Amino acid sequence: KIRLLVGDVRDKERLKRAMEGVDIVFHAAALKHVPLCEYNPFDAVKTNILGTQNVLNVALDEEVEKVIVISTDKAANPVNVMGATKLLAERLTLSANSYRGNRRTVFSCVRFGNVIASRGSVIPLFAEQIRMGGPVTVTDPEMTRFIMDIPRATDLILRAGVMARYGEIFILKMPVIKIGDLAETMISFCTQNNGQNAEDIAIKVIGTRPGEKKYEELMTESEAECAYENESMFIVVHPHTQDKMQSVVLPEGFQRSLKTRYSSADEVILTNEELLDLLSRLFSRS
Repeated sequence: KIRLLVGDVRDKERLKRAMEGVDIVFHAAALKHVPLCEYNPFDAVKTNILGTQNVLNVALDEEVEKVIVISTDKAANPVNVMGATKLLAERLTLSANSYRGNRRTVFSCVRFGNVIASRGSVIPLFAEQIRMGGPVTVTDPEMTRFIMDIPRATDLILRAGVMARYGEIFILKMPVIKIGDLAETMISFCTQNNGQNAEDIAIKVIGTRPGEKKYEELMTESEAECAYENESMFIVVHPHTQDKMQSVVLPEGFQRSLKTRYSSADEVILTNEELLDLLSRLFSRS
C-alpha cells in the first residue's frame, strides 16, 4: 500500500506525520548536483545535513525499525560542498545508533556511484545533445566514474534494508566508465538509431566544473581497513561503530576485504563494446 505525501525533510513536523506507523525509512531526499551545491551551500547544509538530522530524530521518536540513508561516492574524501554535506549526513546516521537508548531503530547507509539515466545524469544530457546535432559537452575525457542502473540501485537499497544490523555502510561493486569513451560510444549508438551521421556530431571539452574530481572513490583507505566483501558488495563497519559491531554477525559469505581502497582510478574501465551493450539494455527499457 502506497501513500503519496507532499513534504520537505527540513520540516520536522511534517516528517513526524509521515513516519507514524512506519517500519522502514529509505532516506533519499537530497540536493545531489555538485554545481548546485557549490553555488548554494547554505541550502545544501539545510537539506543534506539538517534534513537528515530531522529524519533521524523523528525516526527515533517514532521508533522506526530501520533507517537506510542513501549516500554517494562523493562522501568519500570529499572535495566539494555536496560531498562534504553527504559525509556529515553519513556520520550523523552512524552516530544515531549510539543515541537510540533502548529504542530498536537501526541506522545504516548505502553509498552509490552515478545512477545512469536518473534525473540530471549525463546519459540523458548526451542523448539530447546528440539529438539536437551537438556538440556533446565533456568536462574531461579522462574523467572516470562508477556507474549503476536504476534496477541495481533499487536492489542494493532493498538488500541493505534486509541486512542492516548496526551502522554499516553498504557499497555495491560496479563498473567504471571513462567520460570520453561514453561520449564517443553514445554518438555512435544514438546516431545509428536517429538516422544521423556520427561524423556531424562534435565533442566539445568544456573543462572541469567547480567541485568535480577526476576520479571517484566509493571506499577510502581508512574504510578499507574495516571492510568486508563478497562477490558483489562491500560492507564497511565504520571505526566509530567497530567496537559495538563485535557481537554482530555479518551476512553469510562476507570475508575481510583485501582492497586498500575502492576507486574508479584503479578499476578496469568498460570497453566500447561493453558500453554499447550497456546502452542497448538501457534504451531498450526506456
